[in-house]
Amino acid sequence: MTQQGVRWSADQVLALAPDTASRKAGSKLGAAGPWSETGSSAEGAVWGLCKGSGSRPYQTVVDLGDVSGPAYDCSCPSRKFPCKHALGLLLLWSGAEGAVPRGRQAPDWAEPWLAGRRRRAEEQRAAGPEGSASGSADPEAARRRAERRAERVTAGATELEQRLADLLRGGLASAEQAGYGLWEETAARMVDAQAPGLAARVRELGAIPSSGPGWPVRLLEECALLHLLDQGWLRRERLPAGLAATVRSRVGLPTTADGPPVRDRWLVLAQYDTGDAKLTTRRVWLHGAESHRTVLLLSYGAAGRAPELTLPVGLVLEAEVSAYPGAGRRRAALGERFAAPAPTALRPPGVTTAQAAARYGEALRADPWLDSVPVTLDRVIPAPDGDSWQLADADADSALPLTPAACSRPGLWRLVALSGGAPVKVFGECGHRGFTPLTAWPEGAGEAVRLC
Repeated sequence: MTQQGVRWSADQVLALAPDTASRKAGSKLGAAGPWSETGSSAEGAVWGLCKGSGSRPYQTVVDLGDVSGPAYDCSCPSRKFPCKHALGLLLLWSGAEGAVPRGRQAPDWAEPWLAGRRRRAEEQRAAGPEGSASGSADPEAARRRAERRAERVTAGATELEQRLADLLRGGLASAEQAGYGLWEETAARMVDAQAPGLAARVRELGAIPSSGPGWPVRLLEECALLHLLDQGWLRRERLPAGLAATVRSRVGLPTTADGPPVRDRWLVLAQYDTGDAKLTTRRVWLHGAESHRTVLLLSYGAAGRAPELTLPVGLVLEAEVSAYPGAGRRRAALGERFAAPAPTALRPPGVTTAQAAARYGEALRADPWLDSVPVTLDRVIPAPDGDSWQLADADADSALPLTPAACSRPGLWRLVALSGGAPVKVFGECGHRGFTPLTAWPEGAGEAVRLC
């Protein structure tokens, strides 16, 4: 259950917000003014009545004690989860001591919802893992479907090889003249071949011509990586098992987590969303206190809607994770949880900037298409580097440049303010474009500061 004696920070609460607008609206409701009849229970429930524009206040309740993660219920008409009232209530609870009284009995309007959640949780635990398994009813039919899809992917990869050969035969300048339409047509062919990973890489190729100085070099590099992926698929039977699994994943074939469950106390290092017109992808990085493993959880939501999985940065949860197949085996599935996320003083161990660059180089041997690796830098100082920024080692003569995207984010200025010229610990992603900081901790004691 959530430790009621140790409150979350405001950053950890706001990390739950589905979007920027909800974050701003929730912040305005984080004071005592609009709230009445607030309370919290030893089981991790928080509730209150929030005055709105109507005659009746909104009834808001949050369950922080469920091991499956925070859950919310509010009588307001919002379709966002959590809504601004739930965020405001949690900000009030996380603020001054005594702002939300403790050890109370849930009111009549909140108790049925809380009781229903606990009843369903008990039923799921009683059913066990087998109760929720969704195995294939016909393994032979599944095998035949997989074979047919592999044949279509092979046909798509063969066609893509011919298109790459035509591009190089005609010269890279022809890519600029052809425009984006040719690449979109090729990507559509890869979608028809049921190879979404190849389609995504083809679309990235289409954005390179005329993208600025040096674009022919970048285009040739990406063509080489795409050719390597094509050849990896066409010769997958000759590859080591780990690399073959990586190729299947990069091409876009679905996989399931097959690694043995690893139980640990997992520190939430970072959480951020990326999206396009069809899908929102949430990435959550975890670090195991005992296993010393860093794993990635992925969850998805329809465009414009936040994925369900939410783990505020800086908290720790005791749970099992299972790795997906692949050479690096970074991606994992979250399994059984044994306690609700709770505040912690745990921090990940760090490395120097030179060690971080070497770690990325080593990872490329197992996965040549890898854009970045998760790294925690110890005792680095953000410093200007011409028109850009870098993270310089406080105790060594080395540094890592920040990616262009990181330099344009507001989180950079939070990092600079947190450092104030002093060393900080920074977790982020290190790749060929540079380092993207995601979370930072000040020297000595202090909470994690989210930068993304």
